Amino acid sequence: MPSIKAAIIGFGTVGEGVYKIVNEKRQQLKQHTGYTIEIASILVRDVTKNRAVAPSVLVTYSIDDILNDPEIDIIFEAIVDEEPAYTYLSQAIEKGIHIITANKKMFAKHGPALLKHAEFRDVQVGFEATTAGGIPIIRTIENLLAGDRVHRVQGILNGTSNFILTAMRDEGVTFEEALHHAQKKGFAEADPTDDISGFDAFYKLMVVSSLAFDEQPEWEEVSVVGIDHIQTDDVLEASKAELRYRHVADIRIDDEGKLSGKVGPVLLDAEHPFYAIDGVDNAIIVETDYLGKLTLIGPGAGMYPTGSAMVADLVHIIRQLKPVPVLS
Repeated sequence: MPSIKAAIIGFGTVGEGVYKIVNEKRQQLKQHTGYTIEIASILVRDVTKNRAVAPSVLVTYSIDDILNDPEIDIIFEAIVDEEPAYTYLSQAIEKGIHIITANKKMFAKHGPALLKHAEFRDVQVGFEATTAGGIPIIRTIENLLAGDRVHRVQGILNGTSNFILTAMRDEGVTFEEALHHAQKKGFAEADPTDDISGFDAFYKLMVVSSLAFDEQPEWEEVSVVGIDHIQTDDVLEASKAELRYRHVADIRIDDEGKLSGKVGPVLLDAEHPFYAIDGVDNAIIVETDYLGKLTLIGPGAGMYPTGSAMVADLVHIIRQLKPVPVLS
């Protein structure tokens, strides 16, 4: 049985989720791809920290241990920051290693460059996990573009913000209490600034824009507003009027080809598809010439939705590599 050896860069919530899914679904992945999948190494900041990984896995703080291993076929990148993620992935591509990333901030800025570099080196890039957690929006838009034209995408793209707004409405708690609850459940980072300021949703919107329209609007021209100014009284008053706050990212292209985008809280009534989207769920509406409006809904925060999206990219990439049929 041929094998694929992979490395994980960053072993926080998402990286650990990838490790668990690959190991728990080892037999299923073998049936789907014709390969055995092995996590061979993991890059961390602190090698002394106790982690629940197999003794055979190399846990290292040196990226060179991964990049210089000729047996590594694929790298999962789950670092929060733009750097050193971009540098590491650029080096991986140069060495012919396929990459899968969940880093929306890095990919929003450097995705086009990475994709060009990867095409030149005949390397596959998976970035489904950069946007909307467990919703396969990247693959969906790619399929739509084959015979249709996208002219608008709207989305609840941040599960943390949606969880907070839902808790404020349903439980009557303050913004701070709802945020603390989200952190305890693992739905928010220790530093939730990007989530609550709207920039996490903005980065995801820019990834979608590059894919759907082959370009991004000027970043400084996109209005980005978070939810940190919304008070419990605001949410409850809206609820009495049968309205709900939703944090929505919106990108569209007009008839002249000009892109415009915005990110921020909006009040929606029960007629809107986003009205019923509660908790950590994400939702996206894609508008096209022929299909009209397509709405996708799914979990948008947590270990397994994002990890699952990365493993789905793994399967997609392996299927491009002449998979070997499994007979039993």
